[in-house]
Amino acid sequence: MAQKYVIGVDLGTTNSSLAYAAAGAGADPHQLPEVLLFGIAQSINPGEVGELDLLPSSLYLPGALDFPAGSLALPWDDEPPFLVGRLAVKRGVENVSRLVSSAKSWLSHSGVDRTSPILPPNYPDPERRLSPVEASRAYLEHLQHAWDWKMPDTPFFEQQVLVTVPASFDAVARDLTKRAAEEAGYRNLILLEEPQAAFYAWIERHPDWRERVSVGDLVLVVDIGGGTTDFSLIAVTEDAGELSLERVAVGEHILLGGDNVDLALARVLEQQFEGRGTRLDTMQLHALWQQCRVAKEKLLEPGNTEPEHTVTILGRGTGLVGGTIRLKLAREDVERILLDGFLPAVSSTDMPRRVRRSGLQELGLPYASDAAITRHLACFLRQQAAGAEHGSVRRAPSGLACPTHVLFNGGVLQAPLVGRRILEVLNSWLAAEGVDAARPLEGEDLMHAVARGAAYYGLARQGQGIRIRGGIPRTYYVGIESSMPAVPGMAVPLKALTVAPFGMEEGSSLPVPDSEFGLVVGEPAEFRFFQSALRKNDTPGTFLDEVGEELEELSPVEVSLPATGNSGRVVPVTLETVVTETGVLELWCVARDGQRWKLEFNVREHASG
Repeated sequence: MAQKYVIGVDLGTTNSSLAYAAAGAGADPHQLPEVLLFGIAQSINPGEVGELDLLPSSLYLPGALDFPAGSLALPWDDEPPFLVGRLAVKRGVENVSRLVSSAKSWLSHSGVDRTSPILPPNYPDPERRLSPVEASRAYLEHLQHAWDWKMPDTPFFEQQVLVTVPASFDAVARDLTKRAAEEAGYRNLILLEEPQAAFYAWIERHPDWRERVSVGDLVLVVDIGGGTTDFSLIAVTEDAGELSLERVAVGEHILLGGDNVDLALARVLEQQFEGRGTRLDTMQLHALWQQCRVAKEKLLEPGNTEPEHTVTILGRGTGLVGGTIRLKLAREDVERILLDGFLPAVSSTDMPRRVRRSGLQELGLPYASDAAITRHLACFLRQQAAGAEHGSVRRAPSGLACPTHVLFNGGVLQAPLVGRRILEVLNSWLAAEGVDAARPLEGEDLMHAVARGAAYYGLARQGQGIRIRGGIPRTYYVGIESSMPAVPGMAVPLKALTVAPFGMEEGSSLPVPDSEFGLVVGEPAEFRFFQSALRKNDTPGTFLDEVGEELEELSPVEVSLPATGNSGRVVPVTLETVVTETGVLELWCVARDGQRWKLEFNVREHASG
């Protein structure tokens, strides 16, 4: 059956959303189908199901006495094993030990086994815990069920689905996201970077975008969500006389966002509790953390002029009413902590501070050690982006990358003072460099842009709309051990074979021509990879007899490739290179009988320098 819709899914740290558009090859590329938000059915209160345009990325493990029998039924499941969405957040504020949150951040945490049941971390029954993959699957599965219930004539698995991931997710996190989606029933699946999706959403909302930007412009995408901060640069270029867009730089994956702000506010109130002689235990602090998130969002929402918001948590006593503790969170405290702690006015040469870490730590997420988002931005513009050898990056004499425009995305930017402060700090840097100020791209959709942009990208892939180019910023090589007799005291000479040329488009593949190599299978082996920002003209299959100073070695890939026969044998193979839509380089080794082995690494993690 032909796909009727393209579906964009934003699997967010704090909230997830879904948008869709009618698919149709051959339509006028200048008359795009409208991108629509999808109302997601979910439990709002016990016994009450409603449709919201956001699905909170939270999961609650209910106890036997938490809810009346049958009160958690969904249209597609009379007895769900857990709660997902709005009611999960509500109940989780009261009992945080049963609440799974920030699963997406755990999915990107390389320091834990992301497939093991570790969430919620403080839940006493390990048999009921979920892995970050399982929690992500639960959110994605909920979206799929909500679609099928509302759109029974166009089943979800028959549509083209695009799921977004942070631009800086590593290869494992991307694969695990894809795995979670496929286990949830997603079939025609494509992964897309979130900052690109946000920019696509802006294009979709502004058909006159070509009149708003021009050749030579450089757009900084600032995405600050509940758990992460991401930066990207998109250059406006020219191709055959037409405006073109190219993603030229991607920042690190920074675990720093609204969750950090909420905890900082909780710590301020904790000190007030202690001033009254009340010490909070760990469970109460976590409850206060969740309450501060609600209070912050209320105080900072546009149009709200209330000077304070009441925060309530349960005391240690048995009486629920008599045991409650109340304090008021002041708007001025929220603004002070945001501006002074998370968005300080710093110089463009101020880099994120590193603190000495304790030798033993509690297992948890690897949060950024410096909470100043503006210092992380300075690092991105001065080191990451400026380090990329790319003519489309407008730079000041000092090397600072100088955006002409800024596009904001993410829930934290719902508070207008956040965007104002970022622009204020950024433009102070540009003024010091003698460069014109950057201007905001107005008309963004902060909460739904990623899902909307993913749906637009689905249309662009069908020829309806413009695509952002994202060629790789380096040339990549694999080490080939020379076939020479062993010499005492000397390593076997290593040659470098070009496998991915500079500018190779993401989402494309190519064969490495005219060569066959011996692949070691059935035993541990090391594969060495190199990159070069200087050698931009090497074509696939080009051999370098020496690994010289122009090449930078990357972390080796150590793996034991499966063998169908005897261990330790060498199989003749040819090579094929694939660069995925999300920047993962896959080097396929293809045997004469068609058997295939895959080696992969993320070309973006190493390109930023």
